[in-house]
Amino acid sequence: RENFIHLCNPHLEKMKEDILYHFALGTGTHDFPALFGDVKFVCVGGSPSRMKAFIAYIAEELGLGGPDCDYPNICVGTDRYAMYKVGPVLSVSHGMGIPSISIMLHELIKLLHHAKCSNITIIRIGTSGGIGLEPGSVVITRQSVDATFKPQFEQVILGKTVIRSTNLDEELAKELMQCSQEISQFNTVIGNTMCTLDFYEGQGRLDGAICLYSEEEKLQYLKEAYDSGVRNIEMESSVFAAMCSLSGVKAAVVCVTLLNRLEGDQISSSHDVLVEYQQRPQKLVGYFIKKSLGKV
Repeated sequence: RENFIHLCNPHLEKMKEDILYHFALGTGTHDFPALFGDVKFVCVGGSPSRMKAFIAYIAEELGLGGPDCDYPNICVGTDRYAMYKVGPVLSVSHGMGIPSISIMLHELIKLLHHAKCSNITIIRIGTSGGIGLEPGSVVITRQSVDATFKPQFEQVILGKTVIRSTNLDEELAKELMQCSQEISQFNTVIGNTMCTLDFYEGQGRLDGAICLYSEEEKLQYLKEAYDSGVRNIEMESSVFAAMCSLSGVKAAVVCVTLLNRLEGDQISSSHDVLVEYQQRPQKLVGYFIKKSLGKV
């Protein structure tokens, strides 16, 4: 059954042209169905270089490119986001934090709608701080929760507070967990992900420019988070889950943990170790895509 993108905006039907400003793309200047109509998998992550590395990795895994292939940035007309494509896979950077990823998602969802894409799976791959997990562990998000451990995304629209659900696709999470068990290369868990509004005080760090709480208060808070089911902390999953759910898109969040926040705040692993950690979500999602396409 064809499952197309659902746009929650009746005003778009009245527009003669839709300019996706932050992508430097538009329906009046680009043939979206020709460019993107075959897309089935979209992977998003914070860093442009990481998303370029992912498209090169998945191209080799799918037999669609080699080590010497170049993958041009589709959004070369802007420095806001980067976008790469190979076969049915689109790889897009989203920057850091809720505002940045929400802008990207508005335009990405419209792009997929204008391209008449169907049966889309969107997966955020990234890094996070772990709670009670060994560094390098991968967390598949069950629910994104806010800093009070509630599974919701709160936004002020026209002066009114709007609360949206942050549930993610349960079956997709189970499929990804099964894939991790099949490749059996690193520890993977399904757990809740806490999405915060900043990297320092919002995550209870002691090493920011401002910190007006004690180490004991920090540890108590993180232990409360762990007891509520939280296994990692990042800054994008809540709005990602809310927007994908409203648009009728299967979505998942797969993040590697760079440290255990119960043991410290600063990321001290070597560059080579961190690079290997960051490849783990790519390997898991890459295997999932191969398996979905019958190439395993």
